[in-house]
Amino acid sequence: MRDSLARSDTNTPSGEYRILVIQGEYVVSDDPNAILTTLLGSCVAACMRDPVAGVGGLNHFLLPGDDNRSGQMSHGVHAMELLVNGLLSRGARRDRLEAKIFGGARMVSGLTDVGRQNGLFAERFLQREKIPILNSSLGGEQARRIQFWPVSGRVRQLFVEKSTDTLFETERKRPAPAPPVSSGAVELF
Repeated sequence: MRDSLARSDTNTPSGEYRILVIQGEYVVSDDPNAILTTLLGSCVAACMRDPVAGVGGLNHFLLPGDDNRSGQMSHGVHAMELLVNGLLSRGARRDRLEAKIFGGARMVSGLTDVGRQNGLFAERFLQREKIPILNSSLGGEQARRIQFWPVSGRVRQLFVEKSTDTLFETERKRPAPAPPVSSGAVELF
């Protein structure tokens, strides 16, 4: 996962710029001109911020795992912890974090509903960590494009037409990230 603020080539007339976050990544920013953006199908993105510190971030994960029953940290836990720790390292406080979660669509009928599992995991994680969910849009059968302004907390969700399956070709070909290696020691925030 990356925590970088590389500017993209898509600057707006107002000076805002977009940072694309792909599966397995997260980005944290305190720049009021940054717009974090991602495209979600069955994946889930958590948009979190500390409104007092003026810092926010977005992650994008698939396959939340089995809540550590296998002895390895799950992708979902890893993605959420990286995002929270990234925010804390930029001056956020845990007791002020707030979240909005998106995605978790059922993209292929007849198979396991991975999107639903992703959404349920995100909700459980945030409830367990006592991070309030201000808004969520989970499930359904359509992909979503998410734009998140990390400083203000504004989110724009655009549903993607089902016929635009080519948008997901890169995501489908990209292998799922390997589970994080655990040394046995776990530090929870």
